[in-house]
Amino acid sequence: MKQERRRWGQPHLALPSIPSEVMNQDSGLQSGFQKNTISSSKTQTPQQKKSKSTFPFLAIQGQNDLKLGMILNVIEPDIKGILIIGDRGTGKSTTIRAFSNLLPDILVVKGDPYNRAPISIRKNVPFQVLKNSSENSRIHKVQSSYLRIQADRIEVKQMPLVDLPLGATEDRICGSINLERAVTEGEKAFEPGLLAKANRGLLYVDEVNLLDDHLVDILLDASASGYTVVEREGVSVRHPSKFILVGSGNPEEGEVRPQLLDRFGLYTEIKTVEQPLLRVHIIDSRVDYDDRDNVWQNSYWEQEEYLKEKIQRSQYLYKCVRLPDSLKQAASQMCSALNVDGLRADLVLCRAAKALAAFNEDDTVKVEHFRRVSQLCLRHRLRKDPLELIDSGRRVEDLFAASFEGSELIK
Repeated sequence: MKQERRRWGQPHLALPSIPSEVMNQDSGLQSGFQKNTISSSKTQTPQQKKSKSTFPFLAIQGQNDLKLGMILNVIEPDIKGILIIGDRGTGKSTTIRAFSNLLPDILVVKGDPYNRAPISIRKNVPFQVLKNSSENSRIHKVQSSYLRIQADRIEVKQMPLVDLPLGATEDRICGSINLERAVTEGEKAFEPGLLAKANRGLLYVDEVNLLDDHLVDILLDASASGYTVVEREGVSVRHPSKFILVGSGNPEEGEVRPQLLDRFGLYTEIKTVEQPLLRVHIIDSRVDYDDRDNVWQNSYWEQEEYLKEKIQRSQYLYKCVRLPDSLKQAASQMCSALNVDGLRADLVLCRAAKALAAFNEDDTVKVEHFRRVSQLCLRHRLRKDPLELIDSGRRVEDLFAASFEGSELIK
């Protein structure tokens, strides 16, 4: 039977039913995927494209702030990551690794260890000046500083998600000398580290609050500059390392350093589920997935492909979304009233609201977009004393009403 072509904004397959008593009220991410539709004729089948063996992202109950934060970071990487703090066994790592199946594809140079885009490969000489033989005038022609990459040297790969182990060394993170080539060929060669593999992707640090201080300094430098400089045994390398930093941790095991905390664009907390019916449903789902994971992956495959396609489309729509000046002024007014240090909060708040508008396929940012992301962007920036606890969000909610809803800028 010939299948119809699916249009954007049209919901996809039906999610497995869950008890109505435990349905989360804030289910905005899943509401668009709960109606039956006909799949696209160009989509691949699960047999043609095998996904990673992880618990389906859309099958995870709750954690809507975490899911939204991950999606917004992929749409706009300049949001600069998300920090997830929660109790043990709440599924933080499960959700993050499940999101790897939804990461969009990127264009890279084949065989490049830094995942660089074809347009970013430059010549060794930045430019070349040509002079004519005229005595009265000289014409300077600046040649293109980019190499022309042939089509057969370009490949499409999925945006990488790199795990940074807690016990990783500095050489493993930044890179070191390739000992095999040094011994066999007698030449010095650089072996890229985890920061090189995470370029144009996500770098996940589990138990980020237990990370050594000197490794935290390395992440801060790479996150701020977008490059990693390595000096090892006469080898000097500077390579791009622009990544989305994703961290998770348990508050009982220690606090995150204030310098690193400010580098995360978004922040969310995961609480232990207290509803008995929901706990039973989560347990049954996990046990059933362990017994027949292939059935679960096939059931959610088309829904996740649709969400992946929507995220990739939102990356292009982001450039077309308009952010009114009145909302910029209201956002800055709220950040100033909260006495937030620096201007990073203003930038992240506007970028997150714009990314949410692109994900909802709106051409203009609205107050509702700012209201949805304000808690994610500002809660972890209000603490001035290291001994204080992170605000519960009440101050942000109160000042949001005063800055946006109570302002004459919003009619």
